[in-house]
Amino acid sequence: MTMDDFKNKTSGAFNSGGGFNGNQAKKAGRILIIAVLIGAALVILSGSFYTIREEEQAVVCTLGVPKAVTQSGLHFKIPIIQTVQKVNTTIQGFAIGYSSDSELNYNGAEGADNSMMITSDYNFIHVDFYAEYRVTDPVKALYASEDPRVILANIAQNCIRTTIGSYGVDAVLTTGKNEIQSNIKNMILEKLDAIDIGIQLVNITIQDAEPPTDEVITAFKSVETAKQGKETALNNANKYRNEQIPGAEAEADKIIRDAEADKQARINEAEGQVARFNSMYDEYVKYPAVTKQRMFYETMEEVLPSMKIVIQGADGGSVQQIMPLDKFN
Repeated sequence: MTMDDFKNKTSGAFNSGGGFNGNQAKKAGRILIIAVLIGAALVILSGSFYTIREEEQAVVCTLGVPKAVTQSGLHFKIPIIQTVQKVNTTIQGFAIGYSSDSELNYNGAEGADNSMMITSDYNFIHVDFYAEYRVTDPVKALYASEDPRVILANIAQNCIRTTIGSYGVDAVLTTGKNEIQSNIKNMILEKLDAIDIGIQLVNITIQDAEPPTDEVITAFKSVETAKQGKETALNNANKYRNEQIPGAEAEADKIIRDAEADKQARINEAEGQVARFNSMYDEYVKYPAVTKQRMFYETMEEVLPSMKIVIQGADGGSVQQIMPLDKFN
């Protein structure tokens, strides 16, 4: 139906009822057209604005040419000519080898098949991982591949199996977990840098590792318990050593100080005796006979402190008793 037919029918209906004439019908038609145009303009304008949140980036495609928009807030786009796709740039993750609470294993299986691996010593083992990643380039994340997360999951599976296959089962279950995680992460980062699909691995961790049978699990748990006991014993021994060493060092220092003090005391005593001897020798040189007699008396007094000394004259007549004798020195 054309606009003229609509006007004629509207005019005929209104005229037959006696309510409207031809001018009023034209006026109503213009109002209807204006209302339609305003509605279309509002629809177009409402699609011309979009909002980017803090955790997002957007890719605006203008006639097939994409461009990243990284600033958050309200933005304008040209209707029909430009399209907008938003990308989440927060850290996201997925499970490898098991089903997480929020999603199934990203490769489409529920753990048993993807987690079964073989070690360098030809043992089977179940190992579960959790990978975390984030988008670094939204344009490449949207257009460099169909689904970069699937590519990351496949790369991770390859690197995990390659790394686990170079370690023994004992290392995977007990002591080598940190080293294995580090090697897997470095290998994945190298491959992601080579293909450059706009996402980056943040971290990959071992969630669980266990052998496939209950008997082997029990045996390895016993091994782990024994190793932990060994570590505890070593830590206790180191603690005891650290506690005893300061006391032993202090005792050794005390012995050395006492020896040094005794050494110095003996040196001082020897020097004093030397000084006394030198002084006595000086007196002896001056008066040899008197000094000899004095030394004799002093020596006898020290040897026999209770001895009475009697001095008899040379002629045998007079007798003189001297007690005690004062020391000359």
